[in-house]
Amino acid sequence: MLENNRDLKVGRPLKFLANWRSLPPYELISYVLMFASVPMLAYGIQPYSYGLIGIIVLTILTLYSGFFAALIWNDITDSDIDAIAHPNRPLPSGIIDRKRFFQVALIFSVLTFVFALAISLVCFVVTGIAALFVFFHNKYLKRRMNFPAYSEICNPFQWVVVVIFGYCALWTVYPQSTDVVITAPILGTLSAGYLEILQMFLLVLFTYFADTAHDIAEGVHDADADFRYGVRTYATTLGKKKTLTLSFIMFGISGFSGMVLFLLSILSLIFFILFSLVLTYTFFSAIIHIGSKPENIEEYGAFVGRRFYDYFLITYDIVFIDIIIQILVL
Repeated sequence: MLENNRDLKVGRPLKFLANWRSLPPYELISYVLMFASVPMLAYGIQPYSYGLIGIIVLTILTLYSGFFAALIWNDITDSDIDAIAHPNRPLPSGIIDRKRFFQVALIFSVLTFVFALAISLVCFVVTGIAALFVFFHNKYLKRRMNFPAYSEICNPFQWVVVVIFGYCALWTVYPQSTDVVITAPILGTLSAGYLEILQMFLLVLFTYFADTAHDIAEGVHDADADFRYGVRTYATTLGKKKTLTLSFIMFGISGFSGMVLFLLSILSLIFFILFSLVLTYTFFSAIIHIGSKPENIEEYGAFVGRRFYDYFLITYDIVFIDIIIQILVL
């Protein structure tokens, strides 16, 4: 029966990829909007050429392939931890064997590099650096680094790459300013404006702290398995209750970063209103849920982590919607 189940799911790649992590449809759609919104934010409110649309599409393809590749590599390297904390994932449950899962990860990795190279050599290099970081972080460092919470401090950098890649895609192909010009042999020229760099920095801050808030909260759920296999997280170092408090602090910093980004970017009142509503709803729903039964802290850590992750994704959706509406009005 298990063999039939494995053949069914692996034999239908798209169905398998949509279900192996129980990714809801809105989340899969949100990734498309997220990956598109970064170069769109960098470009601003002005007419779009077919060439620019092509760059946005290639950015989506690159980052989506990289997302699946990183997720699969993580499942491969953390299969022993997942056997305790997430037994329903593909390797612990036996849905797919390690060799075939490795092949799927390799395919997505190759596609990521091909799409990045189609944009520019700079994007190809950014992808290579990100891939090396993911490999060494997942395979070696997060179980061997002794300082507290190494894993959760470094994990969000994988999402920061989304922001850096999106801006580099625009700066190398459709530069908007020449305040800062960097030229390198073979790689070519990268041009950016001071305000664009500041906006990228603010988006990096939002991304890092929003994902950290989610990651820390979910670490409460995984604390026992992480402790057993020597993975240093906030929950294994500070304890579960203090870790949840820290998660809310990170959430607050991300909200502040989002507001400053609104003040210093092309984002309009549409973003401000929708972002404020999502920020408020996420905070109060998480607080009320935790306060109901504090003895089930592992379950509530997973719940809060999910809430914070939805807030993270929806914020990018709001950026995309705001820019699209402004372009249509223009």
